[in-house]
Formats: sequence, C-alpha cells, structure tokens
Amino acid sequence: MPRILIVDDDAAIRDIVRFALSRAGFEVLEAADGAAGLALARAQAPDLMVLDVMLPEMEGTEVCRALRATPGPAASVPILFLSSRDDEVDRVVGLEIGGDDYLTKPFSPRELVARIRAVLRRGAPAAPPVPAPAPAPPPAGEALHHGRLALDSGTARVTWDGRDVVLTATEFGLLRTLLRRPGRVFTRDALMDGAYVVERVVSDRTIDSHIRRLRAKFAALGATPVETLPGFGYRLGSCE
Repeated sequence: MPRILIVDDDAAIRDIVRFALSRAGFEVLEAADGAAGLALARAQAPDLMVLDVMLPEMEGTEVCRALRATPGPAASVPILFLSSRDDEVDRVVGLEIGGDDYLTKPFSPRELVARIRAVLRRGAPAAPPVPAPAPAPPPAGEALHHGRLALDSGTARVTWDGRDVVLTATEFGLLRTLLRRPGRVFTRDALMDGAYVVERVVSDRTIDSHIRRLRAKFAALGATPVETLPGFGYRLGSCE
C-alpha cells in the first residue's frame, strides 16, 4: 500500500484529500505546516508527498529544497505541489527545484489521485514479461547500460561509473527514455510520451526544467551524458 504524505495547513483540504486517497487504497500521513511535513518526510520517507506551496513555519518550496538535500531515501521522494496560483512561473520554479508535478487549487480529487498514480508509475520498476509456467523465478526489471551510465528499473537505481545518482521519478523516466535509444534525437514531445504515463499537456519549459536538473546531478560527478541539439531536441551522448 503506497504511503502518501499530505502537507497542507487547510484542514478541510486535508480531509478531502485523505478521503479520496484512502478510497483509492493509499495509506495517508498528514502534516499541517512545512516544518512538520519536512520532519515527517525525513522520518518516514513516504512514496509521495502532496505539498502545498503556501505553508506556515516553512514554505513548500523551502521544504522541497531541504528534502532534496537530505541524505538517504527521503531525497528522492516524489513531490506533487498544490497551489492556489495558476502561474506558469510558479509551476516552472516548483519543477526546477525538484517537484515532479503541479496541481492548481481548486482541484478535482479524482484528478489528484490520477496524477499521484502517474507520478508513482514513472519511477516504478518496469513490469516484467509474463513468464511461461516454469519453476524458474520471473525475470528482473529492465537493466540498461551505455558507456559509464547504468540504469536498473528493477531497483530504480542509476549509476555513473558505479556511483549512485539520486533522481526523482520524472528525471528517472526521462533518462530511461533516452537510454533506451542512445544517440537518437528525442523531441520534447517524444520525451513527454516516454516519461509521462498519462496523456496530458506538459509545456516545453517543463521538460527543459527537468533536463536542467538531470544534467546538474550528473555534472556534480563530472559527467555530461545528455546533449542538446538546438532546434531538434535532446539525445544521450557516448557516456565515455
């Protein structure tokens, strides 16, 4: 049962979200301010956090930054931002600092549940093929290698020269799409199709924001695996 952490200072919204998630089969944790939400996320490492942007004690954006800087599993907890402001700048900022999705209030509880499931599927291990009846164990998740880069969908692990690279669910989905066809140039639309498992509109700036964060994490290891072809899109380089 996936565990979802709701961080919102509005008790009525928490009640609505808790009810919708509980009916959908999720376990629910709650916090009423940013500081409490950050502490709970670090202690529990939930499967996903639904995080309001405007919070007492600590704003949602600061919670996101602090969580992404936390050593261990909590750093890669997917974050879905909630906000009462429908502004593209706010959405892009939320995604650039480490958010995985963004939903504007008021929202449909059914859409929220669908978005949560979509984000969780992005970072989930790939489903193995159905094995023929046999005593052998089922095959492991998808494992991809290219040069010094390795990605294992079964463990949701990415490494460069054996060193772990902690990615969000969306970053993992983008890299997996590129790694499946090294050298191929992907347009933003093609990357959306590969990384987003539900059909919805995602702006070019959203994809660019995720790619920038993905590159920054590899740059910290002295690596530049993702290349830009101006006017065309992105591709995975030689990774040598």
